[in-house]
Amino acid sequence: MSPTARPFLMFQGRCAEALAFYEASVPDTRILALERKPDGTVAMARLSVAGLEVMANDSPPVHDFTFTPSLSIFLEVDESEAVDALAGALGEGGKVMMPPGDYGFAPRFAWVQDRFDVSWQIIAR
Repeated sequence: MSPTARPFLMFQGRCAEALAFYEASVPDTRILALERKPDGTVAMARLSVAGLEVMANDSPPVHDFTFTPSLSIFLEVDESEAVDALAGALGEGGKVMMPPGDYGFAPRFAWVQDRFDVSWQIIAR
């Protein structure tokens, strides 16, 4: 039996909100499955982000850590304008770590942390 590997995002009570935000903000993204606990939080979810399947849930215990920007979702797009649009949408209410620009390794690149503390690198091919 071959193993499978997927990124896993652990939220604290905002998983469904985050997944709906990603579905609305990132082209070719959709929620594949979402199972709720009796209290309404997410027990387990699967999201397809531009072909990458991501798992997510709301952590049952409260913890004092969140996401680190050293692990990020890397989006490749065809147009420089798409970098700006995605960085603007995903970075709204979050943090811009590297604003859209030419950093020498691509015609357009941006790195943002969204309002849920998930980090996104966006690059024009």
